[in-house]
Amino acid sequence: MKITDFPNDIQPFLIPKLAGALQYRCLGCGREHPIETLLYTCPKCGHVLLLVDKTFNRLKSIPSEMWHKIFDYRRMLNIPALKGIYRYHEFLGPAIPLDSIVYLGEGHTPLVEANSALSQRVGIKFYFKNDGQNPSASFKDRGMASALSYIHYLVKQGFVSDLLAICASTGDTSAAAALYAAYLQPHIKSAVLLPHKKVTPQQLSQPLGSGAAVFEIPGVFDDCMKVVEALSEQYHVALLNSKNAWRILGQESYSYEISQDFDYDMRKKVIVLPIGNAGNITAVLNGFIKFYQTGIIMDLPKIVGVQSEHANPVFRYYQEPDGNKRKFEPVHVSPSVAQAAMIGNPVSMPRVIHLVDQYNTLSARQNVFFMEVDEQSIMDWELLANRNGHIACTHGGESLAGLAKAIDNQFVHQDEVAIVDSTAHALKFSGFQEMYFNDSFPAEFKVKPVPELVNAPVYVHPQDLEDVPAPGQPLNQKALKQFVRRISDEIASVLALRKIDETT
Repeated sequence: MKITDFPNDIQPFLIPKLAGALQYRCLGCGREHPIETLLYTCPKCGHVLLLVDKTFNRLKSIPSEMWHKIFDYRRMLNIPALKGIYRYHEFLGPAIPLDSIVYLGEGHTPLVEANSALSQRVGIKFYFKNDGQNPSASFKDRGMASALSYIHYLVKQGFVSDLLAICASTGDTSAAAALYAAYLQPHIKSAVLLPHKKVTPQQLSQPLGSGAAVFEIPGVFDDCMKVVEALSEQYHVALLNSKNAWRILGQESYSYEISQDFDYDMRKKVIVLPIGNAGNITAVLNGFIKFYQTGIIMDLPKIVGVQSEHANPVFRYYQEPDGNKRKFEPVHVSPSVAQAAMIGNPVSMPRVIHLVDQYNTLSARQNVFFMEVDEQSIMDWELLANRNGHIACTHGGESLAGLAKAIDNQFVHQDEVAIVDSTAHALKFSGFQEMYFNDSFPAEFKVKPVPELVNAPVYVHPQDLEDVPAPGQPLNQKALKQFVRRISDEIASVLALRKIDETT
């Protein structure tokens, strides 16, 4: 729709104006730093940063009903810069001009309600939010749209040039970083570091296809991250991991979309998501806080963060009930089917601690919970979800396993509605499904197939059928008729089909 087609009272708000005073704020010493310089940690004390809008209170002057209209009417605009995560421009990047925004189709991924059979199995009404339908097939595109739009802004303003964007990855980050950097070439080039043989072939193919320089090194993600941090400290590169506060900012859009899709009613809602490097849970917490503080939503939803027992440092931290006695300790990870969450020292842990405290305080109760699940349940729940019409990845299975356990532990109740995060497309992790079906998981995964969840193709070639078609060797009419009859009869027998003329 054109601007002139909208009601007069909403027209002045539809195209966001440049505003705000974004700055980096250190979670360690509290110092603030300007955004005109690429920063990932505080240059004074080395702690991680959050982006804050010094004039955020201006957003509170707009009534909640008007905010609802702004976002709802923007849905109908045909302006590319406002089609993606920047529909929420005032909350994500008020200082970023629309002509700097990079939009590749990210954001506004669907909420798919679980069917009655799966809901009954889990014990609650719930939805999958399928972030695998982002352009590089994972939620990481949200953060990359923000980070690369910011870098594009710096390039256009002349603050940087000929920049190399670099990241460590377990797969999804590298795919998203390489894709968005490729869109901005020749101004931006990209390089990614991956743990050798710890990334699925499908994920490895993505940055290679986008033209990134791909380096595989020994170790796990945490080792790759240390190398990338060393590079960002010594060379002129743009770090694109979630240590980058712009990544976190873009991923807040997940919260805003859920709020809008439920008509801004977050009463008795539960958000369930895997933790990994802790960037996503940080963003989700901060996003809901912002919408709550401006009155766009009146209730803060319950948040459930989930980790595999093979990579569980955040869960372990919150096992201590006394906040004064908690001490964060990194863990050595074991192989996990939730590969992107196989991180023992999440860089966003200081953000998690800060925002969980703030979230619970604003909620006036404990409203953030952490669950640990085993590898077997991750695979079982993923396959159950997909057998009921979803396209959940292993991390979606991890989230669903966490929801089921949270219900068992009575942290989540039957009168609530859950939104379960599936972070990536199931095809990225199809190798794990194959290992499950073939019972070929290495022992360290501790996964054995449940027989009723196993599936395999059936080769149909009756022994008495001699003539069969082959590429470049079609059958004559008589042989083809015989082939079709014998094959169809065999399939009908396997499926126990009744003939049309048979009575019931």
